[in-house]
Amino acid sequence: MKIKLTIIEPSGILDAIRGNQLRREVSDIVTRQTGLDVLLIDLKDVSFIDSSGLGALVSAMQIVRNANAKLFVCSASSQVKMLFELTKVDRIIQNFADRDEFQRHVLSVQ
Repeated sequence: MKIKLTIIEPSGILDAIRGNQLRREVSDIVTRQTGLDVLLIDLKDVSFIDSSGLGALVSAMQIVRNANAKLFVCSASSQVKMLFELTKVDRIIQNFADRDEFQRHVLSVQ
């Protein structure tokens, strides 16, 4: 069975403005792509996430879950990983070290 995977690559600082853009982008993807299975948000170019950006990620996860798909993140910086741990977001959004690890754990299991 082929997985329908979409990858988003935000960059810079994920704050209120960029967080809203991310939320809209996720919503558009879910609306446009019928049969979406997995959405990967690659954070390799994100240098910082504030509370608004974190809220946007959680909202994005809810949008994806409501579409019966799964959301994962990868390549988070040490600041972002620490924020995920402090806020316990790491318990609801699975974070992989990089795309290779994501592919080994998610795509090869299907």
